[in-house]
Amino acid sequence: MIIRKLILLISLLLLLLIPFVGMQYSNEVKWSLNDFIIMGVILLSFGIIINKIIYHVGAFKKRVILISTLIILFFLLWGELAVGLFNSPFAGS
Repeated sequence: MIIRKLILLISLLLLLLIPFVGMQYSNEVKWSLNDFIIMGVILLSFGIIINKIIYHVGAFKKRVILISTLIILFFLLWGELAVGLFNSPFAGS
């Protein structure tokens, strides 16, 4: 149980290192501290939910459907926050 949580946190940090390193080498990557916090919370939440689905949903087909739906939801949320796919008030520019 602890190992799974540790793997999840290490994966989260490695994913957040990608834009951090990009900021060091390019002026086109402009993330603020809020961006890192928001994406960290989103990634951690989705990681925990996927972990719960894997270990608590019995049927394989149901697991695949739930995780696929969650991944699509993640990409829609990410796209909205990044560029404003749906023109919501909290969309990126």
